[in-house]
Amino acid sequence: MTPAANADTPSRREFFQRSLAAGALGFPTIVPSRVFGAAAPSNLIQVAQIGCGRIARGSEFPGVFRHSDLARFTAVCDLDTVRLEDAKNLVESTYGRKMGKEQFTGVRTFRDYREVLADKSIDAVCISTPDHWHAQPAMEAALAGKDIYLQKPASLTIAEGRQMADVVKKSGRIFQQGSQQRSEFQFRYACELIRNGRLGRITEIYIGLPEDPGGDEEKEMPVPGNLNYEMWLGSTPRVYYTEQRVHPQTAESKGRYNRPGWLRCEQFGAGMITGWGAHHIDTAHVAMGTEHSGPIEASATAEFPKKGLWDVHGPYHVRMQYANGVTMYLSEKYPTGLKFVGEDGWLWVTRGKYQLSDSAAGKPRSTVLDASNLNILRNGIKDSELHLHASPGNDHHLDWLTAIKNRTQPVAPVEDGHRSCSACLVAHASMKLGRAVKWDPAKEQFGDAEANRMLAREQRAPYGTAHVLARMARG
Repeated sequence: MTPAANADTPSRREFFQRSLAAGALGFPTIVPSRVFGAAAPSNLIQVAQIGCGRIARGSEFPGVFRHSDLARFTAVCDLDTVRLEDAKNLVESTYGRKMGKEQFTGVRTFRDYREVLADKSIDAVCISTPDHWHAQPAMEAALAGKDIYLQKPASLTIAEGRQMADVVKKSGRIFQQGSQQRSEFQFRYACELIRNGRLGRITEIYIGLPEDPGGDEEKEMPVPGNLNYEMWLGSTPRVYYTEQRVHPQTAESKGRYNRPGWLRCEQFGAGMITGWGAHHIDTAHVAMGTEHSGPIEASATAEFPKKGLWDVHGPYHVRMQYANGVTMYLSEKYPTGLKFVGEDGWLWVTRGKYQLSDSAAGKPRSTVLDASNLNILRNGIKDSELHLHASPGNDHHLDWLTAIKNRTQPVAPVEDGHRSCSACLVAHASMKLGRAVKWDPAKEQFGDAEANRMLAREQRAPYGTAHVLARMARG
């Protein structure tokens, strides 16, 4: 297979005709009755969106809208009723245009995701909530029999990520981590080239991630009547409300979906080390074949704001060692993307549109996929060599829907998502401690008690993954 061959991707309809034919592509043809039966009108997967903010509007809504012949949003859920109404209007207006109707109604709204999970008519959920609200609803969705698309990073802590992965795997539900780089052509192709030895033995990986700025002190504000702030805080400590801690409340719809402040608060996430690190470290894991493992040591330095509401890390440098001999470096000073260095050359990959002609036709080198020797890119992958999972149409959401239809594993299953997130959190632990840490990826334990105390955070009742496990134990 060569890069140019990727342009010959079959249409979705052709893909499903082949994949659902007896024996086609090795996929099973028996699927649950709730997907094809009366519980799913018109053979559509009934999807609910949980969390209707910036990421949902930029990723999950358009991702599922593109495939209205396979799936349909029938419900939306958010703790902010203004966002909830925006989401309902977006879904109904989009389907109205698609169906040629002036008015399309019937999308249900929920303020509590647990009511969504209790609805037997819903087959699958997209979870696009803040990071501290990832693991718990994913676990509960799996226990409720729903298939799951979960935005990255997988979890707030390593401990709750492990709990989530175990519950999801035991449930047998289809889970797709929102690690969309796995479905983008240049990332898959780069990983295939590396896995097939084009660079020889990999020795170093350089990863560039952005950084977040600090912020000012913010005064306490009244909680808006449209926001369930108590539940929004979830398992994290109760702190006063201020808009810059949560998300914009501007009257202009577009402004409501600017980048939210919680991304810069360690109470709700680790910052860019997990925000973008979950993507690029995930790609590095695929390239190395370490999807179910992680580093064995991390040594990091980082600057953290000394004052202000926003307190995630600023400038940083991370060095992580893997058991295969690879040393991984991460810093905001590197270009955003990944550079793989091997004994026989180097390869660079980042986001953007890739065209083979950039390199093959003597034109300027591609800015999204480059190599020390352009023949590394030109010669392609032989049929007899390793080929990684290729998402149909290089579409991450279509890959998820395909997996639901066929009850097969998607490109970014739960264990892989957890391991990519845990590697980020190992690096974050070293950043916080200001020293090197040892990590055992098999036991998922650090080499010392101080670092192990960072595996989990105390969870405020009645929220959190521990609450879910306790309910499971009670039966």
